[in-house]
Amino acid sequence: MNWGSFTNFYHPEMSYVTPKKSLGQHFLRDKNIAEKIVQNLNPKETENIIEVGPGTGILTGILIDKKLNPYLIEIDRESVVYLKAKFPSTDKKIFHADFLDFPLSDKFSQPVSIVGNFPYNISSQIFFKILENRNIVREVVCMVQKEVGLRIAETPGNKVYGITSVLLQAFYDIQYLFTVSEKAFTPRPNVKSAVIRLKRNKTEKLECNEKLFFNVVKTAFNQRRKTLRNSLQNLLKNKNLPEEILKKRPEELSVQDFVNLTRLLEGQ
Repeated sequence: MNWGSFTNFYHPEMSYVTPKKSLGQHFLRDKNIAEKIVQNLNPKETENIIEVGPGTGILTGILIDKKLNPYLIEIDRESVVYLKAKFPSTDKKIFHADFLDFPLSDKFSQPVSIVGNFPYNISSQIFFKILENRNIVREVVCMVQKEVGLRIAETPGNKVYGITSVLLQAFYDIQYLFTVSEKAFTPRPNVKSAVIRLKRNKTEKLECNEKLFFNVVKTAFNQRRKTLRNSLQNLLKNKNLPEEILKKRPEELSVQDFVNLTRLLEGQ
């Protein structure tokens, strides 16, 4: 793919916004897909909608048409200028900022719903940002790389089940909604995409030390081929944990299993 060839690229949905490889930009151009994404968003009437990385505004226009009036967080200055021109109503509701550095809880004290086509190269970081702000992020409907979407929605016992699966499922109900073809984007990515929904569950606080829980999950999956006896060696202060737990591999444990394991480690 010759990214330089897009310097003067024109499409009626995109005007003169140039897709930037450094930002992982692949602009959605299929309005039917955009409609389906917005249809799966179920915000409450008093809830703020935040669109992450609106790009050329294909989702933004639908959100505005449905009177959802989103706040926009966009790192690309060229897109910001374009969006302000195309959607004048967003002028006071658009932030030229990196979502990963955006002070979400400072700007929004009430619950929010997040929607967006997440850049593949930082999607995991975006999900960790959402986890950090789970006290206000009630729902997320987003497009990610298909592999990432499958991993997040996966259940225990599968090889793709991993860190983000456990940590996100601890606080959100996850639903894999549908797959999106490479043809729906310009420029085309090399992989298929997926649209998933995260809906905040009723868990306000885990029944264990949450900081230790995060550490246990990450440490276990960092050596996922090993049994917990070996992968958690640095966290095990003695050998009194049940053998049936220590002989398992991390992908065999549910969220509740990890909570129980954390409590056992706390007891040490």
